[in-house]
Amino acid sequence: HGVQRLLFLGSSCIYPKNVSQPMNEDALLTGKLEPTNEPYAIAKIAGIKLCESYNRQYGRDYRSVMPTNLYGPGDNYHPENSHVVPAMLRRFHEAKLAQAPSVVIWGTGTPMREFLHVDDMAAACFHVMAMDKAGYEAHTQPMQNHINVGYGSDITIAELARMVARVVGYRGEITFDTSKPDGTPRKLMDSSRLNNLGWQPRVALEDGLAQAYADFCQAA
Repeated sequence: HGVQRLLFLGSSCIYPKNVSQPMNEDALLTGKLEPTNEPYAIAKIAGIKLCESYNRQYGRDYRSVMPTNLYGPGDNYHPENSHVVPAMLRRFHEAKLAQAPSVVIWGTGTPMREFLHVDDMAAACFHVMAMDKAGYEAHTQPMQNHINVGYGSDITIAELARMVARVVGYRGEITFDTSKPDGTPRKLMDSSRLNNLGWQPRVALEDGLAQAYADFCQAA
């Protein structure tokens, strides 16, 4: 179809499970992936390599950005297949309405995660695509041309749960089911490459959670 320019969205799952933190772009393909999302990660890695190959073989301008965990208005709040932030918003909201004495969170609460508001992600995508080709290529490599997009700091799942409870207005107890899996211990992106290109996130986590909760209440 003659597509000359393209933006491919990847995921922080592309990096090895036990990689050094924060994860920089050089960490790709340096170790084993997290087993629970290995097929998804391999698909994303294949997309990155496809873009790089088109660039080298056909002179295309295909760029790849790797976002951290995203959240915000328009999210999927399904009780069974939503991600951690919308799942927590729904669970604490329903617990508040039911006046439940406690809310149970899977795992120990110690794993650390990074969360980026969707508006910041959209701004990062525009920022990357607005760069001229020479500028983008100066900050990437032909066989490693992806760029991380992260918030810049992370929090534990326990801290996130307390923050969500505060935003929702739930005042009950938060407990942790340690028989459930924790997953990867930490997933913090090194976004210094993109930061050095002039992009910074603007939406503070608690402010973003409040926006997401307002959206959930409107959609519910």
